[in-house]
Amino acid sequence: METAQPGLVTDIAGLRDLAGAELGHTGWAEMTQEHVDEFADATGDYNFIHVDAERARATPYGGTIAHGFLTLALLAPATQHLLEVTDAHVKINYGLDRVRFPAPLPVGKRYRSSAKIAEVTVLEGGVQVKVAASVEVEGSDKPALVAELLLRFYA
Repeated sequence: METAQPGLVTDIAGLRDLAGAELGHTGWAEMTQEHVDEFADATGDYNFIHVDAERARATPYGGTIAHGFLTLALLAPATQHLLEVTDAHVKINYGLDRVRFPAPLPVGKRYRSSAKIAEVTVLEGGVQVKVAASVEVEGSDKPALVAELLLRFYA
């Protein structure tokens, strides 16, 4: 996944002053059936709405859609591209405060991620950053995902 604009590059000390900073958005990518099928194989989630295009055409979605957790997983590479902390020796995904899936991410549609630093909390040896992120679907009024991620950066 490529960024449509340069992400934010800072160090741990600089993160402390960046609450409210926009990280930008990634470039557009297409959700493919192959990607959805690989996720189904990895997780064992073979709900027909994801893997059976013929049956899925008869649903309100008109075709297969990405798994919600696949859509959520798209945020991992997005945050890596949009936020670089130069002196962090360790970066961990600490968890999530809020996750919602307001709209589907249909197979064949293009999507991109966007993010903003919502909050920064100083920790012993590092910082915790709450990132407000979304996955937009091209042509959709609603995002496929909105979430608050907690990332920790340690020196």
